[in-house]
Amino acid sequence: MTLLGIETSCDETSASVVRREADGRGTILSNVVFSQIEDHAIYGGVVPEIAARAHVEALDGLVRAALGESGRNWVDLDGIAVTAGPGLIGGLLVGVMTAKAIAAARGLPLLPVNHLEGHALTATLTDGTAFPYLLLLVSGGHTQLVAVEGVGRYRRLGTTIDDALGEAFDKTAKMLGLPYPGGPNVEKTALAGDPTRFPLPRPLKGQPGCNFSLSGLKTAVRLAAEDAAPLTERDVSDLCASFQAAVAEVVEDRSRRALALMREEIGAPTALVVAGGVAANKAIRARLETLCNGMGLAFVAPPMALCTDNAAMIAWAGALRLAEGLSPDPELPARPRWPLDESAEPMHGSGRLGARA
Repeated sequence: MTLLGIETSCDETSASVVRREADGRGTILSNVVFSQIEDHAIYGGVVPEIAARAHVEALDGLVRAALGESGRNWVDLDGIAVTAGPGLIGGLLVGVMTAKAIAAARGLPLLPVNHLEGHALTATLTDGTAFPYLLLLVSGGHTQLVAVEGVGRYRRLGTTIDDALGEAFDKTAKMLGLPYPGGPNVEKTALAGDPTRFPLPRPLKGQPGCNFSLSGLKTAVRLAAEDAAPLTERDVSDLCASFQAAVAEVVEDRSRRALALMREEIGAPTALVVAGGVAANKAIRARLETLCNGMGLAFVAPPMALCTDNAAMIAWAGALRLAEGLSPDPELPARPRWPLDESAEPMHGSGRLGARA
């Protein structure tokens, strides 16, 4: 089957055509992504209204480009998959309404997809990873450890009780005067720094459970920066390196505990899979790869282009759901909040609503 995927959950507009063969293998026929980074950089973060307008302006052209690059036509499609959440509601509505219009006009099945499920299943497309595996999902809005037991079967083992990992990178970058987006710039600046200079905390390391807490680490960076002010270029590099080292150590510790918990309660995982925008960080990848090598476990990190938001993962998740007969209600509305494991209790460690599930 061949599906068109549409992704508009945040600050990337994307359209993709993906084919799933009868034997379960997948092929990305096209994956067109338009990044809005330049539109938001001057504000130091994503502005929802600007993002929604950019999706409106770009999406139709990207859909045409994705079809053209794939060598397929409307008559070759078996369905339309679209991100219905979680994300910024304005952007989600642009994608969902566009997908509904195409599906209605062409008489095609419409498959609303959870954006997090797209990340969760990417490894089955790129590496053919077998279930069950442990997913470390790290992005600007989400930090979770999830046991992926099958399509539509997810168990959250750990999450953040305050800031997401990408959020902590972005806020650290802003405190140190680095440009947006924060994650890549912190990583680049850290290359010239000394990761041992600033003794930053490793929140929750060695503690029971698999949850994360990152707001205290962010505060520790701020206090260290204030003590060292006025900051030199060397100070900033050392702070970035020390922060990144602390994050990588915490991620390794939490992942190790989640792997042990998964073995105990679910069964031996086939792999540790890392996905989401922060998965592009080479220091974190290296730490996790070393962990897996020491445990004799496969480490899977999708290509960089498929770690950030993209429509290929949405089309693939839709194809798997269609093949499994798990397609949700096509009238499902856009959902700014949509937990991957809907049975998991929300974490309350950040404000009135708690951390994002």
